[in-house]
Amino acid sequence: MSLKYGLLGLLNYGEMTGYELDKAFKDSLEFFWQGQTSQVYRELGAMEKAGWLSSKIEVQTGKPNRKIYAITTLGRAEFMKWLRPQNKAAAPDWSILEALHLKSSFLMKLFFSGELSPTDTAAFITSFRDECRAVLRKMKSAPDNIGIYKKKLKHPESAAGWHMVALFGRKYYRSCERWAEEMLKALSAQEDI
Repeated sequence: MSLKYGLLGLLNYGEMTGYELDKAFKDSLEFFWQGQTSQVYRELGAMEKAGWLSSKIEVQTGKPNRKIYAITTLGRAEFMKWLRPQNKAAAPDWSILEALHLKSSFLMKLFFSGELSPTDTAAFITSFRDECRAVLRKMKSAPDNIGIYKKKLKHPESAAGWHMVALFGRKYYRSCERWAEEMLKALSAQEDI
């Protein structure tokens, strides 16, 4: 459900082709919301059909034509309706478990990892730590990506949320990496955790 709102949010900043949207999505939102390229194009088609987007074809010489999407007034209204709380006294439309993504097969397996040898458990946690490190390496480009996309904004202050999300991501994955290191030390020392 949030993929379409992520795409609407990106288009709210300005017109883009499907390719540009897919790239912007992967450069900015992918660490907390994954969307396959095929899903992006499927959502674009559905949103255009719903009247949330319009498109135009840009004819190019010597290259394939480009389909450029723009958010419509109806699409912006839908995006803002989703973004703003309807009633400030009402409960949020997300839960803390969803916000922290705690439906995790990793944590389920970890819970039962006492059935494994310490070596197998250590390998499992090492794999998790290495994945965290890979994401952190990828996130090193976040400030540069924010800078690139910020230049395209009519109102650069709109990028404030981008910085907050990037900082959340870095802190989250660093925390996970530190936790993994702590668990590996405890396992190697055969300490109770």
